[in-house]
Amino acid sequence: MAPDNNTTPQQPAVASQKPVIIGISQGDINGIGLEVIIKAFSDPAMLEVCTPVLFSSGKTISHHRKALMAEHFNYNMINGLDNIPTRRFNLYNCYNEDVPVELGKETPNGGKYAVLSLQTACEALAKGKIDALVTAPINKHNSYSEQFPFSGHTGYLDNKFGKGNSLMMLVSGNLRVALLTEHIPVSEVAASISTEKIIKKLSILSKTLKEDFSITKPKIAVLGLNPHAGDGGTLGKEEEQVIMPAIKTFMQQDNALVYGPYPADGFFGNMAFTKFDAVLAMYHDQGLIPFKYMAFETGVNFTAGLPIIRTSPDHGTAYDIAGKNKASEASFREAVYMACDLVRTRKQYKKLTANPLKISAPVQDGE
Repeated sequence: MAPDNNTTPQQPAVASQKPVIIGISQGDINGIGLEVIIKAFSDPAMLEVCTPVLFSSGKTISHHRKALMAEHFNYNMINGLDNIPTRRFNLYNCYNEDVPVELGKETPNGGKYAVLSLQTACEALAKGKIDALVTAPINKHNSYSEQFPFSGHTGYLDNKFGKGNSLMMLVSGNLRVALLTEHIPVSEVAASISTEKIIKKLSILSKTLKEDFSITKPKIAVLGLNPHAGDGGTLGKEEEQVIMPAIKTFMQQDNALVYGPYPADGFFGNMAFTKFDAVLAMYHDQGLIPFKYMAFETGVNFTAGLPIIRTSPDHGTAYDIAGKNKASEASFREAVYMACDLVRTRKQYKKLTANPLKISAPVQDGE
């Protein structure tokens, strides 16, 4: 079950299937988002995988194309989202103003137009015009406002689609790391952990493993909060008072295979994660540092628990290399592949679990 991060990524099978329509939000226009989008879809084979729709502007993408000296990259302008052309990179113009692109700089415009692109793409997603959403990175500081009071994509998507039922999950092959708490200060983590919250997140994680990853009986590991998982209460009480009761309760409720709490350092150090289908970490860096160490260029951020599908590369805006043609498109490409796979897997699960005996009217005696 260990993630094979040294092999060449395999694109999803697409033969004899209707192309998946993938909406793409542009992210911060001054970061590397549009660079990795252009690089990924400069490969014609990507247009056999899906039908992409970028929510941006012709002026903005032209600036990035020129900066990358990627005149070979062609796009197709569309005015509507019905009958989207296949085998074309489609651009939906969601603003017309000439917005200055200042590569490598954090500016108010970078946040404003990242949010506009995201909101427009989500409206298309809500109306069923696109099948899934892949988001390019935003800056949490310049995108935050009274109109967008969220610390990132996950909070916004949860508010719009999930109503408190989302789960941030990083995926690379068979390595799947979910987070109990997300973008909050470390000083607030302990107070944010509760038995009820752990049970809820385990429920979402178990459900997505079954429905989105076709794992019939998921085996989940839960990490402890404190060093050595509290060392029997010597280094903290959360493991005994909060985490262990949550695991026991959830196992009884869901008849699930959930184990822990494990000390995080030893759990990743001795490769214990290879024995599980997913890991629930207590806080952001506890889960993401080992994940990114092992899968930085192949990792995908997946927002589980939503009725819609959203993936993202597992990196940020990377202002330090923006405009220098140094960004790798590998994680973004994997995010597109995974979004396509999730669309098909979720549809297949619904078909397999539909009631074949359901009828429109009751059967009368003698029929």
